[in-house]
Amino acid sequence: MILEKKKGFHDFTVAKGLRSTRQRDVILDIFLSTHQHISVEELYLKIKSSQAGIGYATVYRTLKLFVEAGLAREILLHDGQTRYEHVLAGEHHDHLVCTGCNSIVEFEDETIEKLQNEIAARHGFLIKSHKMEMYGLCANCR
Repeated sequence: MILEKKKGFHDFTVAKGLRSTRQRDVILDIFLSTHQHISVEELYLKIKSSQAGIGYATVYRTLKLFVEAGLAREILLHDGQTRYEHVLAGEHHDHLVCTGCNSIVEFEDETIEKLQNEIAARHGFLIKSHKMEMYGLCANCR
């Protein structure tokens, strides 16, 4: 799967007329190795520990390219902090976001998905994509 994502990103950059860079490859490798919702700052700190030559602005711009390429999704938290997560083909989930500690819980629910489709159909609407984020307090913060 990681090789597919790397090839997909390479194809995306070629189609955009961008040159392939070692820095983008390193950022992609480290991003794909994370299994959490990560901010630019957190990803930069992970990268900086082994690749001191890659700057914060490069990480930021590269994450934006990942979003544009369909490899990452942005999640904007209530405090203005943006986090990024992997996008897996055919996979969909929603989020519970704690406004106390900023933890994010991913969940899937067939009933919610079915209801969304029924509401869209009732209005003659074709859903291309959607996201649901619910904000509140997790059990630890309540």
